[in-house]
Amino acid sequence: MSPGPARGRGTGVDGGGGRRPTRRWQLVRAGRDAVPASTRRFMARARRRRMRAALPWAVAGGVFALAGLVAWTLLGTGLFGVREVRVEGAELVTAVQVRDVAGVPDGAPLARVDLAALAARIGTLPPVERVTVHRDWPDGLVVRLTERTGVAVVPRGQQFDVIDAAGVAFRTVPQRPDRLPLLRLAAAGPDDPDTRAGLTVLAELTPQLRGQLAEVRVEGLARISVLLRDDRTVFWGDATRGADKARVATALLGEEADRIDVSAPDVVTFR
Repeated sequence: MSPGPARGRGTGVDGGGGRRPTRRWQLVRAGRDAVPASTRRFMARARRRRMRAALPWAVAGGVFALAGLVAWTLLGTGLFGVREVRVEGAELVTAVQVRDVAGVPDGAPLARVDLAALAARIGTLPPVERVTVHRDWPDGLVVRLTERTGVAVVPRGQQFDVIDAAGVAFRTVPQRPDRLPLLRLAAAGPDDPDTRAGLTVLAELTPQLRGQLAEVRVEGLARISVLLRDDRTVFWGDATRGADKARVATALLGEEADRIDVSAPDVVTFR
């Protein structure tokens, strides 16, 4: 059997046994003029619509990425860590005491410091009445203290407790400060009725009575006495009508009497 006709590369065989040329395809970039202007405008508008649609997502993604980077920098690294705790307004306590109670580790991320909890810890120091804390970027904390002001002293053994207007004993001293009046009672405390009554009486005294005051003695809620430096006693009774009692007692300071009873200021007795 004789071999069939051979197919040459790049050629074909037609039905009559003759060779025919093979088509070769070639991509040719069409010129700009080959695309109608209307089609070009449509395609440009479509590209702009796609870009406008994608732009908010791209912006949002960039914002989220930036926010994540900032959060990681502030919360997860020591780049903005605490390096300084500055204490302002401290006289009765030391800055070292405040820092020890604050307990903020060196290098702790500044943004993660709980300012309210920090202020609460510092507020446990007895001499501290109020405290505020704020961040001082990039690496500091500022603690501002308002310390208690003593209004009286209460004897406790051989020492004296200094108390403020609320009855809080915030300091103990070995000797009585001359500028503070003496409040003699069993034990001072902000919730103690005797303490509150004694402080109420002290607040109502006139300058003349305060100038001669030796001590205020509270032996009960209805047995309060004001002892003067010349060994005279003004029996106050309870803490009510303090302004009237102070006015009457002041008017009677010139009387020759060892005991002035103003417990009922409308009917005064003295002897």
